[in-house]
Amino acid sequence: MKFTIKKSDIVDVLGKIQGLTGRRSNLAITECVLITTSDANIHLKATDLETCFEGSLPAIVETPGTIAISARKFYEISREFPSSDILIDETENRWINISDKKVHYHLMGMNAEDFPDTPVFENVALFELPAADFKRMIEKSTMISGIGEDKKPHINGVLFERINNANAATIRMVSTDGSRLSRFDLSVSENSISWQGPGVLVPKKGLHEVSKFLDSGGTVHVGLQDSYFIVKGACETIAVRLLEGQFPPYADLISRQMGHRIPMQKDLFVQMLKRMSILCTENYRAAIFTFEDGRLSINATNPDIGESKEAMTIEFDGDKIEAAFNPKFFIEAVSGVDDENIMINIVSDDKPCLVDGVEDKSYLSAIMPMRV
Repeated sequence: MKFTIKKSDIVDVLGKIQGLTGRRSNLAITECVLITTSDANIHLKATDLETCFEGSLPAIVETPGTIAISARKFYEISREFPSSDILIDETENRWINISDKKVHYHLMGMNAEDFPDTPVFENVALFELPAADFKRMIEKSTMISGIGEDKKPHINGVLFERINNANAATIRMVSTDGSRLSRFDLSVSENSISWQGPGVLVPKKGLHEVSKFLDSGGTVHVGLQDSYFIVKGACETIAVRLLEGQFPPYADLISRQMGHRIPMQKDLFVQMLKRMSILCTENYRAAIFTFEDGRLSINATNPDIGESKEAMTIEFDGDKIEAAFNPKFFIEAVSGVDDENIMINIVSDDKPCLVDGVEDKSYLSAIMPMRV
């Protein structure tokens, strides 16, 4: 095999797949990127056995072939390469030269035949989504990460489902870690989506890899087939193996007709939350939120450090509510709202507090109170 590739092209792709090839695996070959040539392109594959990437790049191909090379070292070499064009040339016994007129690397490749098989998708029913909106959807859904060694599928995965409305359809992602929940809705044309199946659980780590390939413009195609969540861009396809399991019922948690609806200026509230979270640690994560007589007071007490307290004026005229919340959860929830003003809905000290935008209702977060 022998071909020449543009540095800017290969560095971009190799940088994005480091999350796949850098994961620990019992198969050393998964640390490699598999490269196969065609007439005027190279085709790349990478996998961590749960998420698979396939893509193609234009290249000047002199000799066809297939190689498996360390994705990390190839990325580091390409990133620091002094020329805009990089020559890759396989010699005997899987040795690979990476060079130009001044620089020469001689790397040992691996047996390409050991690279694990990746799924082949044919006649997949794909539907189109705006890439920027889909990226925003994923980023807000994966903001709530899994908890350590928790193996529950609904903790490690994001529920991806279709919600049918009167004259439109909604693609929804729901994520939880057991202490909070986020929901993001994206309205789409009903006729543009042929998928009608039940909701599926997509691993959060797989979605995180998908988001790296989503641009701020254009569109992307999404589909489901053979236990895989498939995302297809202009030059790449990413397939994420679905999780088995059920997402717990959540509709009653986020559907609320009662409670105190309190509008707040987002930036002021976030600044207050950040100040009150300074004394919170892993052992003392809770702060007391007190809603009373047009004021919200937050009090954080840490026996090992000290105490902090701050109040702000709010629109609240109900009975006193005193509840313990993790202020860092509130910071993430509020930061996920794109509106300048947020709406908080609180019922009591034992019900989740809901946070969304005053105008934009696409994103909603529910935060469970803590026991102290």
